[in-house]
Amino acid sequence: MSCALMAGGSLLPAQQAHAASASKSSSKAGKTVRKAKPASRTLRAPRKAVMAAAPARPSFGQIYGLHAVEDPLDLKSSVALVMDQETNEVLLSKNSQAVLPIASITKLMTALVVVEAKQPLDEMLTVTDEDIDTEKGTRSRLAIGTTLSRSEMLHLALMSSENRAANALGRHYPGGLKAFVTAMNQKAQALGMSDTHYVEPTGLSSRNQSSAKDLAALVRVAHEFPLLRELSTSKEHLVTLGRRQVAFHSTNGLVRSGSWDIGLQKTGFINEAGRCLVMQVQMAGRKLILVFLDSAGKYSRIGDAERVRKWISANPEVSAALPGISG
Repeated sequence: MSCALMAGGSLLPAQQAHAASASKSSSKAGKTVRKAKPASRTLRAPRKAVMAAAPARPSFGQIYGLHAVEDPLDLKSSVALVMDQETNEVLLSKNSQAVLPIASITKLMTALVVVEAKQPLDEMLTVTDEDIDTEKGTRSRLAIGTTLSRSEMLHLALMSSENRAANALGRHYPGGLKAFVTAMNQKAQALGMSDTHYVEPTGLSSRNQSSAKDLAALVRVAHEFPLLRELSTSKEHLVTLGRRQVAFHSTNGLVRSGSWDIGLQKTGFINEAGRCLVMQVQMAGRKLILVFLDSAGKYSRIGDAERVRKWISANPEVSAALPGISG
């Protein structure tokens, strides 16, 4: 078996306008579903059954046909990349050039910009109406008026993917949210992330887009910061909200399981992006970067990571081809 697995590595998506149009059409199609007026109350269909009849909005990867690209591991993610962190050698690649929405993987760049700005971690930040999600209408356990330290906001954004925490971090950047997004894009350019563009710090917007190869570069740099490693791989954190202590948990089941050696991670999900996951891991005695985008199914990104681990463990020539890494 070859040391590297490739599948559609050079495939690029269609124009974003096409995807947006198709996505809107799908959304409109879902809205045209109507319940037939029942003859009597006893014939009314259950609400859940009616809601289930509406078609789910397709991800951009589905619109582009990326899931039709086959790969040797039968991954459920339409985009995947496994790379040696030290040598940049690619062990597995599937549509790694495709540019897609990245959902809350965005928060990894948000955190990187915050720590590089060296803003005081003990400074208290307050959640305001400006942090309410008007993009997707998601809820949050951080009520308006909640005040936490910048460190805790970072922790919740990375570990629990808290959207209001991420937006509050952006608002409290010198120059405000607009300056923060500019800094995110400037950092992406400095890292050579030519496929990447951000419009806000949470990932709720489908206009936050990147490629697997770009995200691998981001993971490599973010892993250099001990604070980001610590906060992103935390399993649980207790936060004082008013008179209560509330437990927040990691969104990554592999972190919670404790069976993986994970140095840095971030998950993400919006309908347009599918399920996403990036990680730095120790595997087969090596330091690897794993990227999975647009995974179809609630647990499929976890399953894809397990498939990769099983494949590397079962094929000594994959890891033997890599030079030894100390430390």
